[in-house]
Amino acid sequence: MSHPDASGDVQRSRAGARRRGLGRRSRQAGLGYLEVLVAAALIAIALVPATEALRGGLDAADVAHGERVRADRLRDRLETTLAAPYGTLAAAAAGPSTPSTLSDPAGSTDRILVYLAPYDGDDADGDGDAMTGGDDGLLWVRVTIDGTALAFETVTAR
Repeated sequence: MSHPDASGDVQRSRAGARRRGLGRRSRQAGLGYLEVLVAAALIAIALVPATEALRGGLDAADVAHGERVRADRLRDRLETTLAAPYGTLAAAAAGPSTPSTLSDPAGSTDRILVYLAPYDGDDADGDGDAMTGGDDGLLWVRVTIDGTALAFETVTAR
């Protein structure tokens, strides 16, 4: 037998690969219709809880946005109240549990209540209650949205 040239080696290696099943297209080369159908069904089933989770997140974002808007309104009202002359605040003081005249009118949406009361900063009367026996020139200020727990409070001086 003669020595094959380089092209003969290539032909023999291809023939050997064909006998071993290499280089031939397999009957299972691609995905079958049933496999694609099952994969699509699994994806569809998995999307339902995923979209529900996203909806919950979006709802929470809406609630958080609403709370932030309310908190911003309260902060603005507190700043406006503190910017008023002390005499105006002292005249409007109605006590720690009665909304002052600086509050929003009754029936307003997200009504802001402003509470003003004399403040006993040094507890000169010795009762441990900062809302009794107020010191001259000290006022307690609280702003809150009616019906919510959201509130800001501080003390202001003459």
